[in-house]
Amino acid sequence: MVLAGGVVLVETSGRGLVEERLTGIQEQAAVVADTLANYATDPQTRRVRPQQVEQLLPPLVAPTRLRARVYQPDGLLAADSRQFLARNLVQREELPPLDTMSKAQAWLQRVYDGVMGVRPFNGPPRYYEGGRNGRIYAEVETALKGEMGTAERVDEQNRLVLSVAIPLQQKPFRTIYGVLLVSTESGDIDEIVREERATLIQVGLLAVMVMVMSSLYLAGTIGEPVRKLAAAADRVRLGHGGRGELPIFPERTDEIGDLANSLKSMTAGLYDRIDAIESFAADVAHELKNPLTSLGSALEMMERTTDPESHVRLMRIARGDIKRIDRLITDISDASRLDAELAREAPEPVDLSRLLATMLGIYQMTENPRGVRFLLKDEFPPETIVRGRDERLGQVFRNLIDNAISFSPQGGSVTITATQHEQAARVTVEDQGPGIPPDNLDSIFERFYTERPGENFGKNSGLGLSIARQITGSAGGRIWAENKSEGGAKLIVDLPVSRI
Repeated sequence: MVLAGGVVLVETSGRGLVEERLTGIQEQAAVVADTLANYATDPQTRRVRPQQVEQLLPPLVAPTRLRARVYQPDGLLAADSRQFLARNLVQREELPPLDTMSKAQAWLQRVYDGVMGVRPFNGPPRYYEGGRNGRIYAEVETALKGEMGTAERVDEQNRLVLSVAIPLQQKPFRTIYGVLLVSTESGDIDEIVREERATLIQVGLLAVMVMVMSSLYLAGTIGEPVRKLAAAADRVRLGHGGRGELPIFPERTDEIGDLANSLKSMTAGLYDRIDAIESFAADVAHELKNPLTSLGSALEMMERTTDPESHVRLMRIARGDIKRIDRLITDISDASRLDAELAREAPEPVDLSRLLATMLGIYQMTENPRGVRFLLKDEFPPETIVRGRDERLGQVFRNLIDNAISFSPQGGSVTITATQHEQAARVTVEDQGPGIPPDNLDSIFERFYTERPGENFGKNSGLGLSIARQITGSAGGRIWAENKSEGGAKLIVDLPVSRI
């Protein structure tokens, strides 16, 4: 923008200088022509008087630094300021370049003038000396017809020459006594335009410096931090050096700082996921070894014993271990797919009141060995909606109800209470069991954790509550456990209420 604006501005001002200079020459020539027409013309011969012209022309032209020539009506030269002005007594002209270096410099100067607009390559025609015949100049011919004529030419040094020709007339008469031709010869316009082009180059260099400084600034404040983040991300991807840490920029409050914090949080989440997978694999191995060890021991004892009763008891143990292994494999498979499925599923509006009523209806129609009764207290406001997947949220509540059933006494009851707590939909599942040891209120949500009465030992994988917490967290909620004062436990789920 700086370069383009500078070119347009200088180009406009350069042309304006030429037009302004030409206007000034016209005004000066009009004053000189009027004086010469009144005091240096002969009405009888209708020609100018050379002696009077030589007397009047020097004081009129000397302050203007212009060259003035006066021509008779037939186009012959009557006077030339170069012949009697002191500053023109000695003419200095540059010789044409002779050696190769001088020719190259002259050629480069012309190329520079053409590129920078000082003198376009297809510029004005060449200026030439007309000698004593003024009719070779088109502007003089125009003035001999009674009108002012102007012209733009370039001399041998490629300098601009502006010419103005005015007829010498005594007003109000139209008789033409001669022509005054005024022209520049110092190349002052070219020097001014060259100075402005030099200013343009300075502006260009300044713009380049600003661009370089801006690039260095951007490289230091944006490029370098991004490069560090990319290198750290590559180290994390390749896994060299253990658990790599991404750099953070606490002093940055812009997008780079946000990006660094987001990448650090994402990396921490990935490492936590990797640790969870490793821990899960270790827990799976441990949980599978127990029934396998028990099964191996039972089979070994069956080979040694001959007692039919012992044989039957060992067979029962082996069948129980096989069922336990099958249940563990099924639950482990469901838990291992849960992360991927939750990541792919898009949340949808879910009516909790309808979901709970449907689930309780199924439980009430299904017989359970303990004869447990179910009670639903739905205190939700009308159309309480949360964001999630109904089958996943249904799995959460099924796991909680199944857990409550397993701890309930014979003929006990399970109460499900639904209320709105601030901006959350809260569902509480209560049982009449022995409660949860205070130290284990959070441990029950860990994978493979189970603490059951003796008759229920080995019938649960310990993954139900862990899956419930995982699904609840993906829906933006939370789950926790408490003990009731009158005995029994209650599991509480909070889910954010959707406003859509």
